[in-house]
Amino acid sequence: MVSRVRRILGTRKVGHTGTLDPFATGVLPVAVNDGTKAIPFLDEGIKCYEAVMRLGVTTDTLDITGTVQTETDSTSVGLEQLIEALSGFTGSISQTPPMFSAIKQNGQPLYKLARKGIEVERKARQVEIIALDLLSFTPPYASIRVTCSRGTYVRSLADDIGAKLGCGAVLQDLRRTVSGPFTIGLAVSLEKLEDTAREGRLKTLFLSPYAALGHLADIELDDAACGKVRHGQSPAVQDLQ
Repeated sequence: MVSRVRRILGTRKVGHTGTLDPFATGVLPVAVNDGTKAIPFLDEGIKCYEAVMRLGVTTDTLDITGTVQTETDSTSVGLEQLIEALSGFTGSISQTPPMFSAIKQNGQPLYKLARKGIEVERKARQVEIIALDLLSFTPPYASIRVTCSRGTYVRSLADDIGAKLGCGAVLQDLRRTVSGPFTIGLAVSLEKLEDTAREGRLKTLFLSPYAALGHLADIELDDAACGKVRHGQSPAVQDLQ
């Protein structure tokens, strides 16, 4: 993604927040040039995903792109049982990151170890599932909407739900619709970005860093504090209004 944006825009200074799984689609905030300074503040908000789970299958990647590990008859899973299982995964939950992830252990991304057939112990961490809604259920497929904190792996969530149901489950499809202040309605495809760049109208697509940080509170500085900031100093608390 970053390499393609660099090529389209003709600049090396490109970064993004909130990694998406390779098979996933949806919102991926990208910052360019001076906008990259805002990256640490752009990934603090909630995330929202729409996903399709396939019941009765497990894979090594926890999604449909991986190698099948088990196949189980899931025809006994009914709507009420599914709804009850989903209800147990809201609030603060403990989640173990998947081996196929960009998380690093001793400086090595886990997915590189996984590709070598190496599995290491991963530390479980707390994530917040703010809402988990069932959108539709056409066995063996269940469509869900997940509203969650940063750092949540929807693949792991699907795997845990499948384990709860006793039949296993993988992600068939995953789309991020919200990432902090950014929604799918604001998203621009790479194809549109390329066409707009060719037409010389890129400014019509960009958000200023100030607009992108609109979810943060404003703090007014007096003249003394402004002088400190201009010289690279941190203003004192009493300088803030």
